[in-house]
Amino acid sequence: MVARAMGNFGLDDLRVVNPRDGWPSEKARAVASGAAAIIDNASLHPDVTSAIHDLNWVAATTARQRDMRKPVTAPEEAAQTITTSSADGDRCGILFGRERNGLTTDEVALSDAILMIPINNRFASLNLAQSVLLIGYEWLKATGSASLGRVTNNEKPVEAGVNLGKNRRATKQELVGLFEHLESELEKKGFYTPSHRRHVIVRNVRTMLSRMDATDQEVRTLRGIVATLVRTRDAE
Repeated sequence: MVARAMGNFGLDDLRVVNPRDGWPSEKARAVASGAAAIIDNASLHPDVTSAIHDLNWVAATTARQRDMRKPVTAPEEAAQTITTSSADGDRCGILFGRERNGLTTDEVALSDAILMIPINNRFASLNLAQSVLLIGYEWLKATGSASLGRVTNNEKPVEAGVNLGKNRRATKQELVGLFEHLESELEKKGFYTPSHRRHVIVRNVRTMLSRMDATDQEVRTLRGIVATLVRTRDAE
């Protein structure tokens, strides 16, 4: 699951320290879900010192308060630090602890900063993959290279606020055509009672339908529904 979380956010340098169940791990490959290459290319180290020997800046993740004088950072700030430092040529890393009991205090002492994820302080328990996912998300956002949704030969990046689908938003002329069609049929069926309230009812119905932000296809569908209901009623 860690490899999958890394792959989601463009991270590929996995360093494994003295794994309990040995390495390589077929179980890890099985749950990587398309990110097996990260598992296959991971480097194995006997201890944390060896794993971080070539890094210039390291943040250690922990939910426990440690009795040491180190700057504490949240994922968003850490991501900004990594982005800026990497642009200057520094190599940066995030140190994650064991699934069961996290990092030892001696291991945290090797870091430049303590990284804490904002969480419910009465239940500060995240598993390893969740922690990687949250921090990876902030890192990718900081790089400015994130994409909404997947990108394939047939699918382009999506921008926030842009509607998916091929249909365009209905024009005001098309909406008014729908309004008048519906109002005409309602008039024939005596819907507008009392008659002196007709303009208020029309306005309310138009306001309600306008909130749909309908596409041209949706307007045609609604007009088809109205026409079908009228034909069915007339045939009875």
